[in-house]
Amino acid sequence: MPKLLLVEDNEMNRDMLSRRLGKRGYTLALAVDGGQGVALARSELPDLILMDMSLPVLDGWEATKQLKADPATKGIPVIALTAHAMESDRQKALEAGCDDFDTKPVELPRLLTKIEELLKKFPPKA
Repeated sequence: MPKLLLVEDNEMNRDMLSRRLGKRGYTLALAVDGGQGVALARSELPDLILMDMSLPVLDGWEATKQLKADPATKGIPVIALTAHAMESDRQKALEAGCDDFDTKPVELPRLLTKIEELLKKFPPKA
């Protein structure tokens, strides 16, 4: 199964999402801030990253920019997760390098559809 990296500082969100995605068969790596997320992305090379945008240490915008600038991680699709649902927020996430955007609170069926679509576009490495 594909490996996902969930970068989320809110413990309740991290726990809920990791349990629900794990039940769907995904392998998960977890990071609690943007700096840890960048480091884990580089060491784990996940198949997809779920990136909260409002993070301590390094926010999701900057973390995504760093990952997309790194040849080792630039091909990993990133879905921005944010409570900010304005079209300008979506545009800002895409400009930072995110491949898709989803709002909080997370609606799992909608998020799963986005994950599956991106994994088809960027198939996991064997």
